[in-house]
Amino acid sequence: MKRLAIVISFWGLLVSVPIAQAEWTPAKRLTWNSGFSFGPAVAIDSVNIIHVVWFDDTPGNSEIYYKKSTNGGASWSVNQRLTWNSGYSSDPSIALDSGDSIHVVWYDDTPGNDEIYYKKSTTGGTSWSPAQRITWTSGSSTAPAIAIDSAGALHIVWQENMAGNDEIYAKNSSDGGTTWTAAKRLTWTSTDSRSPALAIDSSDIIYAVWDDPLPGNGEIYGKRSTDGGETWSSQKRLTWTSGWSSYPDIAIAPPNTIHLAWSAEIPGDTELFYRRSPDGGETWDETTQLTWNSGSSGSPSVATDSADAVHIVWMDSTPGDPEIYYRKSADGGTTWGVSQRLTWTSGNSYLPVLAVDSTGTVHIVWRDDLPGNIEVYYKSGN
Repeated sequence: MKRLAIVISFWGLLVSVPIAQAEWTPAKRLTWNSGFSFGPAVAIDSVNIIHVVWFDDTPGNSEIYYKKSTNGGASWSVNQRLTWNSGYSSDPSIALDSGDSIHVVWYDDTPGNDEIYYKKSTTGGTSWSPAQRITWTSGSSTAPAIAIDSAGALHIVWQENMAGNDEIYAKNSSDGGTTWTAAKRLTWTSTDSRSPALAIDSSDIIYAVWDDPLPGNGEIYGKRSTDGGETWSSQKRLTWTSGWSSYPDIAIAPPNTIHLAWSAEIPGDTELFYRRSPDGGETWDETTQLTWNSGSSGSPSVATDSADAVHIVWMDSTPGDPEIYYRKSADGGTTWGVSQRLTWTSGNSYLPVLAVDSTGTVHIVWRDDLPGNIEVYYKSGN
């Protein structure tokens, strides 16, 4: 753990106060493909095996791929292709249940329009079930997110365009993905509800957030279900900004503290913001601005650990091209350490996502076009 110093003024005296910063491994390239590798997602199981999925157009059209590391990211398995479709498979989301079965959802346009698909592995990624289609609509079903409750029920949300605008839908499976409930529509607006994110607390209350330009500019909204997705609360607006708020992400610390991060256009720039609810969404603390940069800060990913720390990564164009940055709160979102730049490349580093293992080590994956084509990269820190 490196220590830097900040200078604080007390009654005219300048005092140097040491602060801890995470130490990070060098960036490790996970893919070497002739095509482009996009949109990685990451999850960590009960014995700290790291599981990564992404979509890749190397076969000539986009397909879903998987790999894992059993030694904390030091080495990785070979790429494993999960889909063989005539259409375009994209935007995978991954989650693990209490038995370490791996569950993946994505969208695919093989049927002629975008639909949501699912498959799982009960063997730690060695073998996989056949792909299962779980939406049948006349519209476009995209941007799925998956989370799993303590009983092993699978919950997904996605955005659906059937009436000329995007709305948020949800469904679940109580038998490990064998059967699924009918889709439940969560939003009814004249505008586009997009970019849903999902999390479940220790009491199995389900929380969904998304962005919507309903007031005239984009804002973040949320609702919750206390009965396993059977019914949902009324919609709650979570942000009030002068610019466009988008790309929310959500994490929950036991028992029910919600941590929400998003990016928002403010006069002259796009910056990163954070908000916390200590009581499962009943009340919310004031919004905290996390970045003040000359470039654009966007696409945050947030996670918590067992010590109540909150971790956020995002991409930031301040250096001139997009790079990956990180920030941590060691006290559950009350105060925040300084921002740390994690990548220094001549290419574009985009769309980071993170997960935290049981030791508090943070694992990050992202896409980078440094080699001349887009590949998936990884690093870790604690």
